[in-house]
Amino acid sequence: MSGTVKPTWVVDKERGKRAEARETLWLFGLHAVRDALVNPNREKLRLVLTKNAFDKLQEAVATSGMTPEVVEPRQFAVPISEDSVHQGAALEVRPLNWGKLEEVCISGKGEALVVCLDRVTDPHNVGAVLRSAEVFGARAVIAPRHHSAPETGALAKTASGALERQPYLRVTNLADSMEELRGMGYVLIGLDGDGTVDLAQALADAGSRAVALVFGAEGPGLRDKTRDTCDVVARIPFLGEFGSLNVSNAAAVALYAAATRG
Repeated sequence: MSGTVKPTWVVDKERGKRAEARETLWLFGLHAVRDALVNPNREKLRLVLTKNAFDKLQEAVATSGMTPEVVEPRQFAVPISEDSVHQGAALEVRPLNWGKLEEVCISGKGEALVVCLDRVTDPHNVGAVLRSAEVFGARAVIAPRHHSAPETGALAKTASGALERQPYLRVTNLADSMEELRGMGYVLIGLDGDGTVDLAQALADAGSRAVALVFGAEGPGLRDKTRDTCDVVARIPFLGEFGSLNVSNAAAVALYAAATRG
């Protein structure tokens, strides 16, 4: 008797999961490597340090239980970009698994506040958003699995350690996840220069309810589907002649406003 043939989509999904399980990335820079070394949830594979970096990271190395490869600066050969400011420290790891969306956004640490990023692909922008999200106590930063910045060394370095502590959830479909957030009681506030109300008014209207701040990519902004899924699209008012903020700066301003609302 022959076995049941699995549908193609099931085979593709299983193949994708196996590929993800094998995926690794290299973190670099003293801050990013130190925070990953002391993170018990981070699977660590290989540590390469110069003598100078090892001296600075001895405590974190001891905590991790790893045996580093201590090399001369000229022999620092790891697969990262040549222009990366690695400071003599690089660590090969597997991506973090933060768990399910509802678990993090309903009962996770921090305020009932999340950030959704719609196709923000620049790792420096995402790293900066993660850093601001941690500072202002957000529960998660959420982005689509495709067409968004994955975990990379550049993202981790910009996040300055926040990648190890701030949940970064990559979802299959952002609009569907936004609907899930609405079902959890979140008010979905999109941010765009042509928003219909000021951010302060949108937050006042949300009252004490949980808030999801939704940002689009540099240039194109929010996609139509994402915009239509929001409860309201707000703007950050400006006083000067130029009224556009970088997405990471806009996120920092909006997170501060949401975290400090009365």
